[in-house]
Amino acid sequence: MGAMVGLGMLQGPDGKRPPVDLPAAKDAIDLLGILQEKTKGNLTKEEEEVLREGLYHLRMGYMAMINAPPAGRKKEGDPR
Repeated sequence: MGAMVGLGMLQGPDGKRPPVDLPAAKDAIDLLGILQEKTKGNLTKEEEEVLREGLYHLRMGYMAMINAPPAGRKKEGDPR
């Protein structure tokens, strides 16, 4: 959940999204990766699948955020 908050994917209790905090998101994703390594062989297949898929989606979301152009700038070759 910390990674999702850091990526700005969750709304707060006031209905607003918190500011993006990429370093905090990376730390949370890294911790989940360590958890995945340390629990290898001790989880059910379903638990392994949930952790693997969750980490995949968080990592892809993180990569999309760090590769996005800064706000107000467009990517090269984007006609808009």
